[in-house]
Parts: sequence; structure tokens; C-alpha cells
Amino acid sequence: MTKTLNVAIVGYGFASKTFHAPLIVGVPGLQLTAIASSDPAKVKADWPDVAVDATPADLFARPEIDLVVIPTPNDSHFPLARMALAAGKHVVVDKPFTVTLAEARCLQTEAAAASRLLSVFHNRRWDSDFLTLQQVIATGELGHIVHFESHFDRYRPQVRARWREQAGAGSGLWYDLGAHLIDQVLQILGMPETIALDLAAQRQGAATDDWFHAVLRYGQSRCILHGSALVAVPAPRFTVHGSLGSFTKLGLDPQEDHLKSGIRPPAPGWGEDPLTATLSVWRDGVCRTRELTCIAGDYPAYYSAVRDAICGLGPNPVTADEGIAVMGLLELGLQSARAGQVLSTSPSLPRPGSN
Repeated sequence: MTKTLNVAIVGYGFASKTFHAPLIVGVPGLQLTAIASSDPAKVKADWPDVAVDATPADLFARPEIDLVVIPTPNDSHFPLARMALAAGKHVVVDKPFTVTLAEARCLQTEAAAASRLLSVFHNRRWDSDFLTLQQVIATGELGHIVHFESHFDRYRPQVRARWREQAGAGSGLWYDLGAHLIDQVLQILGMPETIALDLAAQRQGAATDDWFHAVLRYGQSRCILHGSALVAVPAPRFTVHGSLGSFTKLGLDPQEDHLKSGIRPPAPGWGEDPLTATLSVWRDGVCRTRELTCIAGDYPAYYSAVRDAICGLGPNPVTADEGIAVMGLLELGLQSARAGQVLSTSPSLPRPGSN
């Protein structure tokens, strides 16, 4: 590390307060310097030494800022990221990257022209269960993956007055949680051949989708991505079947709940998952099952990697190409749901992952 990087955040809503600010402060070599907010008292209550600017433009004009983080409503990602890049800043954009594939590609072009780092905050690559599943698949114990099922189920029966749950571009559960699930499966299976998406607004008063079910095809293998806001008893987070065995894991990674409760990294035991995964493997006609302690989750690793990439010490942890691949499937999924059809992916989309 050659210097401390000054970091600024646009806005101080849920994502900034819960995720980005605590993670940035917990990473050596990053200094949370300024936040743009219309409510300076709210910022100062948590971070008394951080400067507060009234507008994003004021924030971007600060010459000392190296990195700008944009965890704002989805439809503002594109214009704010363009402004930050034009001001010569490196940029982290919260997921989903943008609300359209065209916007994502435009940002990639402008970041390249400005020679600035552009990264997407797909933090759930550093979930405990996902890291564990990646490791198990890499050992070959499951054999050829034939069924990959990933659920993000919650019980939130009341529609809340927030932009994610109102009608509009980039709102709804598919763009909110589907972005996480797509990014994870792209890292393991790569780009699918087709996608079929079904969407529904199931809660009373729902103004946008709060249930999704996507089926992705990989030859004769299938991937199911599912999310809902009305699941009192969630299904397993992961159910993965291969030619040699199966992997299942209940429960969500604990890091979000820790951050919501005010626990900040690097607290002792950070990211340790109290729930185990189950691995069942057939050998010589006998099925042997064992419980696996999950690898500790590590959201700060994302920002550590961003720091290193800006300093020329490592790769961008989530590239614009990878964000574009996610956007391509989010957008194609919407087209599938509207048409009620199975749609093929485009050869022009980036092909992350191993497929």
C-alpha cells in the first residue's frame, strides 16, 4: 500500500449507513473523508469527524477525494457515476450496476477513457456459505453439477415506504436480490444458455415484484434462482446436486445482521457462520454425509481489494464486465417475464465464471 485513499459516499441512507461506511472504516488504507447528505446531523451522529457536503457535485469537487462510493437509489447510479468519473474519481457503484444494460456499457466506456477504476459492490461473493460452496465445488467432490438452486427468502409481509418497494425503474425484488443471486451463479457456472423468469407482486399493496423464480439452462443442467418476501420458514439457501453428491446450506450469512445491529469489522469472530453446511457424497455404493463448518464471510475483503486495485497492487474485485453480465441477465429476465417466454442469452454479453 503506497498511501491512504480518501473515500467519499454519496447519500446516507440504509446501504451507506449499514454497509459501506462501516466496511470502509474497517479497512486499513481507506479513510472515510466526506459524505453527501441533506441530513448532516444523521451523518455526524455516527461519524463526527467526517465532512458533510450538501450535494454530490460539492463532493465530487473535493480535490482530495480518490474514491467515490454510490449506494443511492438504482435509477441514480448511472448519472452519479458519470459525474464522479468526469471529476476524475475512482468509483464503486452498489448493485445493481445500473438499471439498463446500455447504461452499464456506457459507464464502462467512460471509466476506461478516464483511466479510472469502476467496480460494482457485489458483496455477497464474500458470504460464508458461498465461499464454502465454491471451495467444495473446486475439490470436485460433487462431480458434474446438474442442479444448482439458490434461494433468498424473507418474511416481510408489510410493504414499506421506500424506493425499492415502489413502482419504477430498477425497483422490485428481482433487481434487489436477483442481482446477488445472478452474480454468484455466474462465478460458479458462467453464463447460461437461456433464462426463463416469472415475477409476481404477492403482498397486499405491493407496487412492484416481491417474488421471482428464474430457471437458467446449462445444457442438461439447470439452475433455479428464487426470492420471496412471504416465506415464514425459508427453504435452504443453497441446494446443489452433482453426479457424485449434494450440498445444502440453511440460513443466511450473518454479516448483514451484524452490521444492522451495530457490530463493525474487525470485531472478534467477524463473519463466522453459526450454521453448518451438509455435504453428502457417494463412494463405492455408500453415501457418506458430513457437516461442514463454513468459511468465515468477509465483506471487508471487497474494499481491501478495491484499495489494492487503485494502488496497482491487485485486480479489480468486481469488474465492469462482470457488472455488465449481471445487468444483461437482469434485463433479459424482465423481457422473459413480460413475454412469458424462454429467452437465449446474447453472445455479446461478457462470459464470467467457469462455464
